[in-house]
Amino acid sequence: MIETRLRTRTHGIAYLLTALFLLMLGLLNLRYGFYGLFFIALAMAVLAGSGLAYTIMNRRQQLIAKGHFVVLCTLNGAVLATSAASQSQVAGHWAMPLLALNLLILPLREGLGLSLLLLVLMTLLLMLKAGTTEALAAFGGMAMLIGTGALAVRRYSTMAQSANDLTIIDPSTGAHHGRFLDENLQQEISRAEATGHPLSVIALDIDHANEVATLHGNDTLTALQRQIIQQLFEIIRAGDTLYTLSQSTLFLILPFTPEEGARVIAERIRRTIAERQWLPVESSSVSLGCTTRLPADSESNALIKRAHIGASQVRKTGGNSVRFVPGTVAL
Repeated sequence: MIETRLRTRTHGIAYLLTALFLLMLGLLNLRYGFYGLFFIALAMAVLAGSGLAYTIMNRRQQLIAKGHFVVLCTLNGAVLATSAASQSQVAGHWAMPLLALNLLILPLREGLGLSLLLLVLMTLLLMLKAGTTEALAAFGGMAMLIGTGALAVRRYSTMAQSANDLTIIDPSTGAHHGRFLDENLQQEISRAEATGHPLSVIALDIDHANEVATLHGNDTLTALQRQIIQQLFEIIRAGDTLYTLSQSTLFLILPFTPEEGARVIAERIRRTIAERQWLPVESSSVSLGCTTRLPADSESNALIKRAHIGASQVRKTGGNSVRFVPGTVAL
């Protein structure tokens, strides 16, 4: 499962369970006649539900979604305000699910910081209301929850990164597997929207690939593609990513690259490949299509299609050329 989908499910389930937990607390308070706490718990359950709705609406941008921090700060603040205003210490127990929720939803550093802040303030409130002994007991329980949760999140992040590296990158070529193109390009689009930096892509097709496979075999075509990939790694920059889509098709994501930069890189690739001798086919060339993200481009499919349109147009005219496709072209 790709990282964004996994986080979407994790965030959604965490918000849902928190909303149900708060709703049950509210119903218990209603049963015992604490109407004020019931309405506060109901409002917090609705807020947790809004976090679930935000997760669903931003399911393709979970890795950089900033609204979670606002939702969680509001929930944490509501718990503190309720605990401070209530004559009962029951509201202090509401902090428990939020401590775990902070760690599950936010990046580890932000989640840990918010949870520790809630821990300290809640402990001080309990010391003023219930005395040192009860406050220290609650502090110990909440601290153990935070520590366990932080270790679990840290371990998951490490294991996920290792698994991600093994599944995304082909160890034989160093290029990314094509099935991760849409996911990673969507992340770059979200990052470009957030920072305002340009983003360009290049689709690259090996010219006359079918003829090479027919005359020399599929193994030769695969070997040629691997040689071209190694050459591309000498041309592209450290932040650029290369994807293998098929035996004859490659794709490049170029962050922080405007139209002029994409044209220059694409032409450098075309010239380098056309001028070099390749074994065992001696010579080869590529058709390149490139495009740059416009402010209206919020979906990865639009950029991918435009780049492939450019490469297809070049192939139809004989190959060994570069075609830039602007965002105004109908797909």
